[in-house]
Amino acid sequence: MRTHTVRGMTYLSPLGYLLGIEGAALLRGFREGSADREFVEARIAEIRALLDAPALAHTEGVTASPGTISTADVYQAWAPHYDGPGNQMIDIEQPVVRRILDGLPVGTALDAACGTGRHTAYLHGLGHHVIGVDASPAMLARARKRLPDVDFHEADLYRLPLPDDAVDTVVCALALAHLPDLGPVLAEFARVLRPGGNLVISDAHLLVSYLRPALPRQPGPDGRPSLLTEYHRPLSAYLAAALPLGFQVRHCEEPCRPPRSLDPDTAPDPLPTHQSWDLLHWCPKASAAAMDDSPIAVVWHFQLPGAPTGGSRGTSGRPSVGQGVGKQRLGRQGRLAGEEVPPAVGVRAREAGRRE
Repeated sequence: MRTHTVRGMTYLSPLGYLLGIEGAALLRGFREGSADREFVEARIAEIRALLDAPALAHTEGVTASPGTISTADVYQAWAPHYDGPGNQMIDIEQPVVRRILDGLPVGTALDAACGTGRHTAYLHGLGHHVIGVDASPAMLARARKRLPDVDFHEADLYRLPLPDDAVDTVVCALALAHLPDLGPVLAEFARVLRPGGNLVISDAHLLVSYLRPALPRQPGPDGRPSLLTEYHRPLSAYLAAALPLGFQVRHCEEPCRPPRSLDPDTAPDPLPTHQSWDLLHWCPKASAAAMDDSPIAVVWHFQLPGAPTGGSRGTSGRPSVGQGVGKQRLGRQGRLAGEEVPPAVGVRAREAGRRE
């Protein structure tokens, strides 16, 4: 998106965003060999048309303040419809995560940042004893209503309310982009996992943050519209956080946005002139060229070394919380010398850090 920043403010221009999409379509076409003369001239003509469109030319952008709305505030607003139809990120991410979960041994599972419990319910259906943790009271209320026999806890991912060696599987879906530092969170996952335990992570893909429209939200303390701060990362960032803890990569997948994902039948009339996904209907061919078949999420399957302690796939065994092998896990918590370790990571993590 074309933006300019003044004193920490971000100016969101609908016209600027559309010009950015046109540019992304051209650059991708040049790179992938799909930008023939007809395509390039069509993009140039469409850029001129957008610049001349009175509705866009006469529309002021919005100056928004980054970081003046919290994740909790956003999820409180999202909770009633988060799992509803039309959430393309979930539609694409969920089958990949579930395919991985289908192949894991049944045991005790933690759904970290469980939200409304969509993965919790699936784990429960597979036969796992499931524990759900989330920081949003509004999302947890819906999860508890959905799964009244599951233990849910209100807590953040930096301080999981579980002892060491408590679970066989951790799932953390579409949440890490809200956290500034992966290291302490993955250390917590390593702490509560048993030897041989599995970690399944999904997150919004870095590319999404460049192509989607930035949406201004309710006014912050300064009275200006607010922008939610997010931390989209390259794939190397996940490896940099996970590998020093002893995690081994079992699978990595970058599911893509399907072709023709912009349905022309949903185009509003008149077309919008405010920040919205519907802006893409101003230039549907450029939008398709820029966004179709591009990665929308990343899904990781990591595993700790050691023999799994859970039951085999398809059994009903449910190891009790806290069962584990104690000091055998000490080396998995290794961290870079001098790196701060949150108190909740545990004594063994600090000891391991001192030995490096």
